[in-house]
Amino acid sequence: MKNSESLSSASHEAAYLIGRLDRLSRSGVNIAGLNPAQWEALRYLSRANRFSRTPAALADYAGSTRGTISQTLIALEQKGLASRQASRRDGRSVELALTRRGEAVLGDDPLRRLADDISVATGGDAGELLATLQAILSALIARNNGRAFGICRTCRHFRCNAVPGRAAPHHCAVLDEPLSDADSGAICQEHETAA
Repeated sequence: MKNSESLSSASHEAAYLIGRLDRLSRSGVNIAGLNPAQWEALRYLSRANRFSRTPAALADYAGSTRGTISQTLIALEQKGLASRQASRRDGRSVELALTRRGEAVLGDDPLRRLADDISVATGGDAGELLATLQAILSALIARNNGRAFGICRTCRHFRCNAVPGRAAPHHCAVLDEPLSDADSGAICQEHETAA
């Protein structure tokens, strides 16, 4: 009983520390006049593949409402950090993109300081911490019936070198689309973990 109580206590303390790290990493975040939701949207757009840079996918990723995301995107567009255009795939949906200015602003991302602290605390080997945090995130997403998102090349639908020698040699079986090396390292809303 005592061991399970201490585990529970340690788990609670870890949860509080994660919450505090989140709050402290966001304090003073008003760099470039951006609030935390705008920073999260910029980070997402910099990491998402071309199929996942939509307002709906961003809302799913952020666990936010589409209305809130719409307001965030309007603010980013007004600041010249993001743009939207009609989808080239179907013309009905909207594709989002970072502008050059948006990419430049990400160079001052406040999370870089937190990443530096993690590197120091782990002696430069954050692999175990990363795996633990990914497992916790997966459990939280499953409990909330959310979408997992994930790196394209780790998806069960990813076909590596399906057409060798091309600029986009890989293939997404679920979207039936060619993928470049850059695409294969981006996050995707259609991701399903490979078995």
